[in-house]
Amino acid sequence: MSKKLATLISASIVFAPAVSAVELYKDDKNTLEVGGYLDVRVINTQNETEVVNGTSRINFGFTRELKKDWTALALVEWGVNPVGSSDIIYNNRFESIQDEFLYNRLGYAGLSHEKYGQLTIGKQWGAWYDVVYGTNNSFVWDGNAAGVYTYNKDDGAVNGTGRGDKLVQYRNSYNDFSFAVQAQLKNSEFYTCDVSDISEEECETLWNSGDSAAQEVEFNYTFGASVTYTPTDMLTLTAGVNRGEFDLTFGDGSTRNVEDLIYGAGIMWGSIDKRGLYVAANVNKNKNHDTDNIGRLIKDAIGIETFASYRFDNDFRPFIAYNVFDAGDDYVIQPNFNADPDDVFKRQFAVIGL
Repeated sequence: MSKKLATLISASIVFAPAVSAVELYKDDKNTLEVGGYLDVRVINTQNETEVVNGTSRINFGFTRELKKDWTALALVEWGVNPVGSSDIIYNNRFESIQDEFLYNRLGYAGLSHEKYGQLTIGKQWGAWYDVVYGTNNSFVWDGNAAGVYTYNKDDGAVNGTGRGDKLVQYRNSYNDFSFAVQAQLKNSEFYTCDVSDISEEECETLWNSGDSAAQEVEFNYTFGASVTYTPTDMLTLTAGVNRGEFDLTFGDGSTRNVEDLIYGAGIMWGSIDKRGLYVAANVNKNKNHDTDNIGRLIKDAIGIETFASYRFDNDFRPFIAYNVFDAGDDYVIQPNFNADPDDVFKRQFAVIGL
């Protein structure tokens, strides 16, 4: 049996003004800004057309100048859904869609210094995103092969590769190099069972009874790092890694450790916001970092994302993007009640837009 998602071409009309921030207040020490935009889309996918929300958001940023060149900073950002819920799953969120009017995107606070760098704590973009953000410009499906939005296809909060929850992150730069290191300090525990049609509560009961088909899973701390090298105004090179661990305890008392790992590199030429040619690509190798379209953990895969655009003098910017996430065959850890070793998984998308 082959489980494969075919290449898709998406047609869309997007109304998304450029990101901007407006100063609400400023004095000798304090600054308060508000920013964001509304992003409403008309999507035609598989002969269905619907108005949907894109990445609408509103944010508030605060800074305060401290002594000895230190600055305190904070940012909160909420996603906004102005059009209501949608039945079309048109982007990375194959398993969940935000249908609340407001939902949390970012929220962090920290300290920064021109020499000593920046330390922030909270929900924020992970170090891994520095490696692959260059291809995150095609409105739909971007990040889906780059390991950013994993497991529940939401925002990368679980393992810190996207908008990670509970991150402690340090950033600094030196000449043409910049880097980020982070730790995700969280504790997550849940139950899974190699049994079809079972709730997590029923699975926990099965685990407590000593059944080896039930597992208690702990997914706690994760760690990440990235480095960016900008040798010229046009060329940017990136590389990074993110790692976590699943600790499994089976109902019969046996244990197993599974590593969640992704590492890779990226390249960018030009700037997406400037006129002229912009090209970006990234590649990654990952282990136990994502799930297939029915929620099974993928043990090994390779992801590639590419993006190219050209911004004309009138600010029209045609673009083309191609992403592929290839796990090959026998990609589910065996034994598994609903996985055939001959299963094949390959997720790929092509997008052309303006």
